[in-house]
Amino acid sequence: MIHIPKSEYTRRRKALMEQMGPNSIAILPAAPVAIRNRDVEYLYRQDSNFQYLSGFPEPEAVIVLIPGRAHGQYVLFCRERNPERELWDGLRAGQEGAVRDFGADDAFPITDIDDILPGLIEGRDRVYSAMGSNPTFDRHLMDWINSIRSKADLGAQPPEEFVALDHLLHDMRLYKSASEIKVMRHAAQISARAHIRAMQASLAGLHEYSLEAELDYEFRKSGAKMPAYGSIVAAGDNSCILHYQENDALLKDGDLVLIDAGCEIDCYASDISRTFPVSGQFSVEQKAIYELVLASQEAAFAEIAPNKHWNQAHEATVQVITAGLVELGLLQGDVNELIASEAYKSFYMHRAGHWLGLDVHDVGEYKVGGEWRVLEPGMTLTVEPGIYISPSNMQVAKKWRGIGVRIEDDVVVTKNGCEILTGDVPKTVAEIEALMASARMSAA
Repeated sequence: MIHIPKSEYTRRRKALMEQMGPNSIAILPAAPVAIRNRDVEYLYRQDSNFQYLSGFPEPEAVIVLIPGRAHGQYVLFCRERNPERELWDGLRAGQEGAVRDFGADDAFPITDIDDILPGLIEGRDRVYSAMGSNPTFDRHLMDWINSIRSKADLGAQPPEEFVALDHLLHDMRLYKSASEIKVMRHAAQISARAHIRAMQASLAGLHEYSLEAELDYEFRKSGAKMPAYGSIVAAGDNSCILHYQENDALLKDGDLVLIDAGCEIDCYASDISRTFPVSGQFSVEQKAIYELVLASQEAAFAEIAPNKHWNQAHEATVQVITAGLVELGLLQGDVNELIASEAYKSFYMHRAGHWLGLDVHDVGEYKVGGEWRVLEPGMTLTVEPGIYISPSNMQVAKKWRGIGVRIEDDVVVTKNGCEILTGDVPKTVAEIEALMASARMSAA
């Protein structure tokens, strides 16, 4: 299994502390355990910022970064080893493991944080924290600050400034290293195999969840612990619901299936959408819409390169889709005027993509100083144009209604353009039909 190396976490912490400046401290909690119901927990997934800085997979932990601290700049509070609890819940790193395996300079029991952390904060001018993302922890942090303030008349020096950590961290996370891209490429390859498996399994009479099961099987078989987000398997009219989640409808001959699904590896997400016919053969209308979406995606790829700005790819998809809808008779009027009036939004209501990384909708500003961000090597994003013709749209002929198509790939900006990480999944009409026909012949 491919993972981010320990040396990279060290480099990230060092880069962050260089930006923080002298006499400051950064404090970041692990994600809390989420309760599913009563005493049953959801599968634990680490907070993305915490993961980015540590790779430490456990709850009940706090990262403290103290630039210039003589006894070590990286302090980790975490759970102690506990043979009885480990029998029930699994092994813990403990303080020794935090230092040995996760690069902490110092590690203390999380139960001692109230006694130790105020002393680490005291005398620091500036505190960086992820304010607002964990209100419970924010209250603990203010308690520690107030304990210092209460001793001000004895000479204690509380911090003077509080700064949101998000801005520094999110800008760092926007630029992916070679190691990160390697992990994301691996996640993309697993997800590509899962989409192929779902296409091969598609058959009228199955249910949407039957295909979701094929996705999950490939994810887990390949080492991915979980999907990066709730998988969308939307057949027929459901393909026109952007964030469809029920995944329980029957697959019928003549319908399209839109699948939007991807796994995560080492907390890094992949995100793929493909649309294909249940029967293995596109109808004339389905093919026309599909090929229009595909053409718009190809136009977007051409606009992803260094020195091009974020919105150029989206603008390219809007141009191609609007012109194509006019050609098909689904929109009437001058293409430029239709774009200016946003008439295309009746069919294409979302943007062409988003940042991708530790979060499927990853962090990073899309505009800088009011202007669209200029793309640079190492930025990773999705490209996902779509057309959705609502079954209740009476402005179009019945033959078009209920057709929903989205095609989504993950790309990384390179020195000369972009690399498509998810290109292993068949995408042209001919490729999809050939794959599905071959699967049916094998099954016969």
